[in-house]
Amino acid sequence: MKLYELIKDVAETKLPDMEITGVTSDTRTELPAGGMFVCIKGKTFDGHDAAEKMLEKGFAVVVTERDLGIERQIIVDDTRAAFPLLCAAWFGHPERELTLIGVTGTNGKTTITTVIKKVLSQFGCKVGLIGTCQNEIGDDVYPTARTTPEPYDLFELFRKMADEKCDYVVMEVSSQGLEQRRVAGCRYKVGVFTNLTQDHLDVHGTMENYYQAKKLLFGISDNAIINIDDAYGRRYAAEVSCPVKTYSVNGKADFRGDDVLLSASGVKYVFSDGKSKHNVSFAMPGLFNVSNSLAVIACCEILGFSVDKTIKAFEDIHGVRGRAEIVPTGRDFTVICDYAHTPDALVNVLTAIKDSAKGKVKCLFGCGGNRDRTKRAPMAAAAADHADFLIVTSDNPRNEDPNEIIKDVLEGLKGKDTPYITIPDRREAIHWAVHNAEKNDIIVLAGKGHEDYQILAGGVKIHFDEREVVAEALAELDK
Repeated sequence: MKLYELIKDVAETKLPDMEITGVTSDTRTELPAGGMFVCIKGKTFDGHDAAEKMLEKGFAVVVTERDLGIERQIIVDDTRAAFPLLCAAWFGHPERELTLIGVTGTNGKTTITTVIKKVLSQFGCKVGLIGTCQNEIGDDVYPTARTTPEPYDLFELFRKMADEKCDYVVMEVSSQGLEQRRVAGCRYKVGVFTNLTQDHLDVHGTMENYYQAKKLLFGISDNAIINIDDAYGRRYAAEVSCPVKTYSVNGKADFRGDDVLLSASGVKYVFSDGKSKHNVSFAMPGLFNVSNSLAVIACCEILGFSVDKTIKAFEDIHGVRGRAEIVPTGRDFTVICDYAHTPDALVNVLTAIKDSAKGKVKCLFGCGGNRDRTKRAPMAAAAADHADFLIVTSDNPRNEDPNEIIKDVLEGLKGKDTPYITIPDRREAIHWAVHNAEKNDIIVLAGKGHEDYQILAGGVKIHFDEREVVAEALAELDK
């Protein structure tokens, strides 16, 4: 691609027009001579420091935020914002060939995006999905490293989706992805907000910063769908500039869920949009899944699909991996795997389960290492308030000592009378839970959900699928 074509939406230059062989912001990327290197300042490394070296390696031009006193530089105000625009241009602007739907919030993103994809697919649309668990193009599944991919990976994926004739792309848009401008250049037909609870404060510092990061989605959306049962959602509804539709469970909103009936197998309620009412049956338990299904109905209506049609499509949807997922045991107790890794998410899933439990609800959970320490004690307090027994263990300890993480967690149990046991090794903890299960117990494995790995010291990632670990423990019972 010619330089001038590549940078026309980003910058001007007096450099001669030349053929560019690729675009990267990673010093480790090997490109044929003639590539473009974008200097981005990160937490531990500043790409500007490598600019001259990249030219020596054969790169044709560097994009910088300041005059480095070197030849073949193009100066822009913000290289982090420029990089995704350059990636979009490099791949021929595939985002303009797709109808984008973005979902942001602390909890519920994966459920909502997955269900939207399933519903639109039932309508005969070809849909791409980008999210925490995996990326999908139609029925094909691709691995993912981040909820919202880095810009080059994102636009490369968009290109593939456009080439494979996707009509829609529904994606989870993380606060970090928004703050780091990974989705710059994207325009969303619909932006959905679920809720905002304590998470990622190790990145954002304060809840206000976290709020403002999420808010960026609505500056690049044509329509907003906002949960006003959430206090931050009510702020968004008053502050964002694009047209807003609201949803609420038993509250005054554009899309509302009334007369809710909860059970272990799902939820039933009466949907109302002020024009009509419809009975809804959604096979995922918990009040929070009433909220999630309302977001799906609202999104599909904005896309032009009738409420009747969307609700009918719910009949063929029976859950999402790692979200209140029942793990088969063939026993007189139940094991449920859920991604809940924030206090609010833990309250939601435990409340949903306890409402219909015949026996004890036992919660196995831990907290991630090298992440927000301030949510560890609240996680324990939330679990203690909504479960009958706790098994405190590891999650992804990373470079922290699991015992030190557990010590922080146990601060939240002071003054609580919920019995508990600590077992730092998560595999051992799951085995203990299964071996000590009693009739009608519900064992909730919280925090890992869809993940099939653990991250240990030094960033070492080991295979760890809780469904397999449960199967191992059950097999031991048969010996």
